[in-house]
Amino acid sequence: MHGFSYDTALTWIPLLPILAACILGFASRTAEKSLVTGLALGSIATSFVLAVLCATRAFGLGDAEPVRLVTELGTWFSLQGEQRPIPIEVAFVMDGLSGVMAVMVTGIGLLIHVYASSYMHDDDGYARFFAYLNLFTGAMLLLVLASSLPVLFVGWEGVGVCSYLLIGFWFKTPEYAAAAKKAFVVNRIGDLGVLVAMLLLATDAGTVDLAEINTRVPTLMSEFSAFLPIGIATAASLLLFLGCAGKSAQMPLYVWLPDTGVYLCCRLSPVFLASPVAMAVIGVVGAVTALVGGLIALGQKDLKKILAYSTVSQLGFMFGAIGVGAFSAAIFHVFTHAFFKACLFLGAGSVMHAVSAHGDADVTKLGGLRKKLPTTFATFAVATLAIAGAPPLAGFFSKDAILAGAVATGLQAGDAVVPTLRYASLVVLCVLSFSA
Repeated sequence: MHGFSYDTALTWIPLLPILAACILGFASRTAEKSLVTGLALGSIATSFVLAVLCATRAFGLGDAEPVRLVTELGTWFSLQGEQRPIPIEVAFVMDGLSGVMAVMVTGIGLLIHVYASSYMHDDDGYARFFAYLNLFTGAMLLLVLASSLPVLFVGWEGVGVCSYLLIGFWFKTPEYAAAAKKAFVVNRIGDLGVLVAMLLLATDAGTVDLAEINTRVPTLMSEFSAFLPIGIATAASLLLFLGCAGKSAQMPLYVWLPDTGVYLCCRLSPVFLASPVAMAVIGVVGAVTALVGGLIALGQKDLKKILAYSTVSQLGFMFGAIGVGAFSAAIFHVFTHAFFKACLFLGAGSVMHAVSAHGDADVTKLGGLRKKLPTTFATFAVATLAIAGAPPLAGFFSKDAILAGAVATGLQAGDAVVPTLRYASLVVLCVLSFSA
């Protein structure tokens, strides 16, 4: 595109929502709602357009070849390694994986911002809410586009902080304040795993760059310690999965809702593939989470809790896919799930707003709203069929891809798949088939 700088555009994709959040945070008490709406939605809309343009180039759509877009902003600091200093570069990268995630985050984020501008219009904390929401989106984009583990970790922590702020937005209500504190504590458990894994990988691979770590996987086969006879790859994979469990509500940390763990596992897929033991653990835990999350959802009465535990179940499918090596299927389900689950949550908000539920809605006391809310009924019905995997909707194809991945790994013969992973894949297939 003549005159268009992809490097500059890539830089502004995460920075625009973060800058907008800072402005809204400082001016939250005095800013007019129209200005708040324009700044909050405008920043996300601009990031979405930039993400689409960069992703189009990264994917190689049209006559162009696929290109890995990289923009470097400078050196943050350096770690002293055994052989040489390890520079921590602040850089953003867009390839096929991060391009899909960036478009998804900004696109769905924009729709949620538009919905929230009406839903939250009469709330006294309108500007504060959008400051939190913009910062959440910016942190997600920082995590997705980061080229190194330390920068990714900054986005990871930013997502955790914003989740705490958004969950406890109505902090005067004790239930919301308690839920926010629970989310904060669970995230800290997972974050410790990511931090230790990051130090392990940096020490053994001699770099914190994600692409370089993936290319140096053979060096991660040494033992973690003399007292714990497992490889660095296995130790790092399990520690990263601990962090993903906190962010993405896997058992036993399923008491909170999902975020970004699936992306992290897929970004470092060569590290996980180097450890069949870690893959087997992730696959079985993911499958069990899918089953247990669905069963818990069946026992709930509150509309939001039903959707929350349904989300836990769907994340189990994603981690089940990772456990059998079906990383593309995992990201495919992340993408499809983002749309139909967003539709379900927004529909739930429409119902609660219509019946003045004030954040809680007992489904045993609801019913007969089809004629009163025809649009909500139609969109909710389609999203429900999609999450159930009904053809020809999106959920059918992404769930089917996960099951196909489990079949391929479980039935594969020879030395390509070790017995531990093969048996785990068959367990994943059986449990996910029942959960579906």
